[in-house]
Amino acid sequence: MPSPDPIAEGSAIDPRSLPETVLAAREPVVLRGLVSHWPLVEAARSAETAIDYLKRFDHGGMPVTATVAAPGEGGRVFYNADFTGFNFRREQVPLAVALETLRKYLGDASAPSIYVASTTIDTFLPGFRAENDLDLAPREPLASIWFGNRSRIAAHQDLPQNLACVAVGRRRVTLFPPDQLANLYIGPIDATPAGQAVSLVDFAAPDLKRFPRFAEAMRHAQAAELAPGDAVLIPSMWWHHMEGLEAFNVLVNYWWRDAPAWMDTPMNTLMYALMTIRDLPPAQRAIWQEVFRHYVFEPGEATADHIPPHARGVLAPFDEARVRDLRARLLQRINR
Repeated sequence: MPSPDPIAEGSAIDPRSLPETVLAAREPVVLRGLVSHWPLVEAARSAETAIDYLKRFDHGGMPVTATVAAPGEGGRVFYNADFTGFNFRREQVPLAVALETLRKYLGDASAPSIYVASTTIDTFLPGFRAENDLDLAPREPLASIWFGNRSRIAAHQDLPQNLACVAVGRRRVTLFPPDQLANLYIGPIDATPAGQAVSLVDFAAPDLKRFPRFAEAMRHAQAAELAPGDAVLIPSMWWHHMEGLEAFNVLVNYWWRDAPAWMDTPMNTLMYALMTIRDLPPAQRAIWQEVFRHYVFEPGEATADHIPPHARGVLAPFDEARVRDLRARLLQRINR
């Protein structure tokens, strides 16, 4: 099976002024040492020290959600064998308890997998960003933190742009362009391990008899191993498989969309289209394919130029007020 190509690496970049060519990139890029100046990265020379550093910002309020899988799962966060559920359990625990549990297992080669997924930094670790942050202005990204021990997170997509910064431990990331959807054998889209549909291929032991097209996906793969201080820009909708390689790993993500905040997620549209279009007779489905091309994917002069501007309704450019009105009308129709 082909080995992935290395992810392209950016030249030396001032973390105080990230260029637009990076933030708006449509191809992934590794930024070595981007956050090496963070105090948490400096503390990462020792897992114990890094844990102590994070605990400084714990306000002891709301619990975090810890994902726990048995040692025999090898850190893989996934479905159970017959797809009736998952191979892990979720526990609500204080942040300090999660960190101390990870400390307890630092030297244990047979430790369970413990993984605290995307947790909003400003809510759970107030003050952390005053010492460990990036200025991405004019964007106002959501900053989240992930921490745990060795883990394997199945390949999935995220809608926002994602600047993922490794603060503690080493992490291996394997990326695929969006057009590899069919070759990654994506599982259910409405019952997922963590909110996003995931590849069913076990990257540690790919079963090419069951998933033969995965070999083609690997011809398009890009990968990198990231050390503390390194970051990777994962463009919107690129598939990414993430592995935490150490007994304690911390990842900080910055998420933003290159679209107004009032725009809804296209995933809602996909779900509704599955319900209303997919199972139509082929001839009718082809008609709706043309309708979507005309109005959504290739709008042009023939779409609305013949309508007076004041009468174009939803065919006119959207703004927050028009979206709010349309959403209200759609909800009324759906709930009839």
